[in-house]
This record gives sequence, C-alpha cells and structure tokens, in this order.
Amino acid sequence: MSRIRLLSETTVNRIAAGEVIERPAAATKELVENALDAGATRIVVCLDGGGIDRLEVTDNGIGMSEEELALCVLRHATSKLTDENLVRITTLGFRGEALPSIGAAARLQITSRPHGADHACVISVEGGHVAAVAPTSGAPGTRVVVRDLFFATPARRKFLKNPRIEAEHAEAVVRRLALSAPGVAFRLELDGRVVFEAPAQERVERVAALLGSEAAAVLLPVNEDRQGMRISGYVCSPAITRATPAAQTLIVNNRPVADPVLRTAVKVAYRDVITVGRHAIVALYLDLPPDELDVNVHPAKTELRFRDGAAVRSLVIGSVRRALGVGTGQVVPMPSPSPSWGRPVRPTYPVSVSPPPLSLSPGAFPRGNLAEAQLPFMAPPAARQITALEPSPDHPLGAPVAQVLDTYIIAVAADGSLVLVDQHAAHERLTHEAIRDQMLDGTVRSQPLLLPAVVDLPSGDVARLVARADDLARLGLELEEFGPGAILVRAIPAVLGAPEPAPLLRDLADELAETDEQTVLSARLDAIIARMACHGSIRAGRKLGQAEMSALLRQMEETPRAATCSHGRPTVLKLSKADIEKMFGRR
Repeated sequence: MSRIRLLSETTVNRIAAGEVIERPAAATKELVENALDAGATRIVVCLDGGGIDRLEVTDNGIGMSEEELALCVLRHATSKLTDENLVRITTLGFRGEALPSIGAAARLQITSRPHGADHACVISVEGGHVAAVAPTSGAPGTRVVVRDLFFATPARRKFLKNPRIEAEHAEAVVRRLALSAPGVAFRLELDGRVVFEAPAQERVERVAALLGSEAAAVLLPVNEDRQGMRISGYVCSPAITRATPAAQTLIVNNRPVADPVLRTAVKVAYRDVITVGRHAIVALYLDLPPDELDVNVHPAKTELRFRDGAAVRSLVIGSVRRALGVGTGQVVPMPSPSPSWGRPVRPTYPVSVSPPPLSLSPGAFPRGNLAEAQLPFMAPPAARQITALEPSPDHPLGAPVAQVLDTYIIAVAADGSLVLVDQHAAHERLTHEAIRDQMLDGTVRSQPLLLPAVVDLPSGDVARLVARADDLARLGLELEEFGPGAILVRAIPAVLGAPEPAPLLRDLADELAETDEQTVLSARLDAIIARMACHGSIRAGRKLGQAEMSALLRQMEETPRAATCSHGRPTVLKLSKADIEKMFGRR
C-alpha cells in the first residue's frame, strides 16, 4: 500500500487554522477586519478569558443573507475579490480563510441580518462540522461568537499564554484597527469591563485618544505627497519616547501592518534625535496605488512587499525628519500634572543618590558653578581658581575643571590626561548599582510620596504593573490599581530622588511586556533596574557645581561597571598626551 495518503478535509482545515489564527488576537483581527469590510460604522468587541473562553464581535454592517451565511464558512469563499489576479486588492480581507479556520478550531456561531430583511439567520460550526442555516431574531448587521478557541486542536491551545497576556495582545490589535478607521466607533470589553470606547471622530482626535495625553500634547503632523504616494499622520516629539516600538502604528492603505521597511525608516528618521535603545511614538498612514504593493505574503496579512521599497523608505524618512525639524525649533509643550491627581511637583534638581558616599540633593554642596562661564576664551577668576586644583594620583578620573553644554564634565588626571564624563550616563550607572546592591541586600529603601500620585495608563499596562506589584515593591516601588486605566503610586525607591512617576511607570510597563508570567522577574531584573535608574539620574542640561562634579567623579571610581551606563553607552573618555598630540598631528 502507498505510504502517501490524502488528509481529510477536517484535518486540512485544522492545520490551516494554525497559520491564520495562532492566538485569540489573530481571530479578533480577522473578525474586526470583516466588520470594517462590511461597511460597519460601529463595532463592539467582547472577550472573556483573554478570548480563549469567548470572543464576540458585533457590527452594524451590511449583513449576510441565508445563502451567503452558508457560503461564508467554506474555505476560500469570499465576496471581496472582483477578479482572480490578486493585483488591486482594496479590502482588508480577501483570502476567504478566517471564518473556516475559526470554525475548524473552535465553536463558532454567526448571526446576521441584511438591512431591510425581516429576520436574521444563524449558522454554527464546531470543530469543522457545519450545521444548517436557521432563521432567528437579530438586529441588522452581524454578530460572531467564538467559544472554546482551539478546543479541537489541543496541541495549539496548550501553547497559549495566560488569559491576561492574550487579552493584552487582542487589545493591541483592536487599538491599531481603531487607529486605522477613525470614522468607525469602537468599544472593547474585557471580562465585562469596558477598556476603551471611542466614537466616530477625526483622525487627530482618535490618535490623541489612543496614544495617551502625554504623547498627544507633543504631536507633530506629517503630510506629504510624492510620486503617487501619500504619507500622513502624526509623530511625537523626541522628548517623548518608549522602551519598545509597541507604540508605533503603521497603516498602509487602511491596513495596520508590521512591516520591517517602514519600521526601519522610522528608526532612521529618529536616529539623530533620540537616545539609542529608545523608540519613537508614531501613527503614520501610507496610501499608494494597490498595484504598487503585494499584501498576499502571509495569511496574517500584516507583512507587505512594496514594488519600490526604496521610494517608500525615502518618503517616510524624509517626511518624518521634516516634521521633527519643524518641531525642534519650538518649545515643546509638556503636559502639566493636574493638581487633582495629587502628583508631587518636580523639584528643580530631581535627583539624589543615597548616601554614603555621595549626595547630589539640592543644596548639598556650595554652588561655585563654573558652568555659568561656558568656557569663554578668557576664563573668569572662578575658572582660573578651579583650574589650579592639583589632581591626586589616588583619583584616576582627576579633578573637575569645567562643565560643557551643561552635560559633559571636563577633568584633568594626575598624569595630565584629559577626562570627559557624560554626567547623565555616569549617574545612571551609579543609581543602577545602588538599587542593585540594595536589592541583593534585601534592603531597598522606599520614599513615601507626600501625596500619592495617580498615573493614567492603558489597561494592559495597568494589568502588567499590578500583576508584578509584589516584585516591584521589593524594588521600593509601591503601587496599586486605581480604577480602570489608572495606577496609584504610594512610594518610589529613595535612591531615585523625586522623578515624575508617569514616565517611569510607562517604561516599566514596556519592560514587563517582554516578561510573561512564566518568566522569573530576576531574569530581567537588570533591565528593569536600568529603566528605573534612567528616571532617577542627573539629566543632561542640569548645571553642576564644582563640588558636585568632584563628588560624581569620586563615586564613579568606587562603583563597579561605571565605565558604561545601564544601556551600554560609554560614560567616560580619557585622552592621554599621545592621543591629543596625534589628534593635532604632532605625532
């Protein structure tokens, strides 16, 4: 007998289902895209158990007749292709695989009623077994209910994450689709709780609503046309960044995508204005003729191939850079905390390193600030006095001479070498090591806030932080959930001084997004501490007195790993006599 055999239709459908709907978020995406293609102006998404137990999508689109319901659950049956050339695809869906794939792996029920029909019809599919269409009651539009996702393919189900993580992925999908269709009202419920609800609105209103108040306050418009292509949307000022690229929404012909060409272009456009390791916040919409791109690359339809990738990349880089160029010449309006939230006011010098041996708290040292002089050609008396200090051989980083650009410390070592120190990078490492040492000793000291701070965050970020609240408390950060979409911060690590809680929590939430429930927090402890240290360190642009600069150099000499910051950048450069002579061509 032949060892080769044809698989049954049911098995084929279950195998295909794994490609199209690898998790609840993928099923959510397919169903919402179907609703958008049906002309819906209102879409409601409800998930229970992260979408594993139950997923429901209801829309007010054109609906389906009894005959169309019977066809929609068959593989490769679609109403969205007018021909079979696959060249000018103008709809979000077109493969005819989503509903059959879901029906093959779960319990699927579709109720639909065309506008003008006197009743609705319903069809059910369980593990690939299709029931007959039957009349029922229902509002105009379509309601799709998916239960027990992957019950028919247990091998796939056991690889799903816990419900909270699956819900976060689904929420991210719905938010991206809501950004792609601002003229459509969206409502998302997780386990009976409304996560967000947005009416039909203008694009800028939808972008501002979904990116958050901090980002919305510094949005810069992008709007350019070139060679039949058009890019529009909004980018955030470099002053506001994220720890991961999760806040980047890229939409091509109304389709949210995760395209490497576009992501790289955004990264290049921001390369000169944000710190390495940080990621921009953007919502960009690219429109081009359908025959200029291929969306039939992968069943998930999030990957594209551009006919002229170089032209697309050039358009994105150029337009974003020009938008940033307009913004950088202006004062960026930073959102001021509302007194009703009870957030602490940021002090003039928002940093202190826990003594001993160094404290950079305000007033800890006499000022004597050479930075005011900014190294003029003829130094004032104060500068001559500091230059006369004799560096000690016991101090490899030497004696501080000046501060340049309110960011870099110039020092002279005992052997005459020139020492340059990046004050923020250096102090970030000192703060990092201080928190790490306290953590290892089990004695991380927390500083209660005089007034607890309330920070508004997306529900997914709130869930991640609350789920790790006990672990974060061991790092000196005490927080709790404060209603839907908010965190109450009661205390922060004392070593951080008094940073603004909101940026700190956003970065920690981004970092925790890379850590699932099965991962021990200690596996990413250094990365999380690094995020905290960054927010509690001397900022570039802060003027330092001579005593403060000297104290910073002395602690650097006593701190392990002080040659680099928490993100791997150098903190200090040392130029010997030979190095300087070579630079001037004397050797």
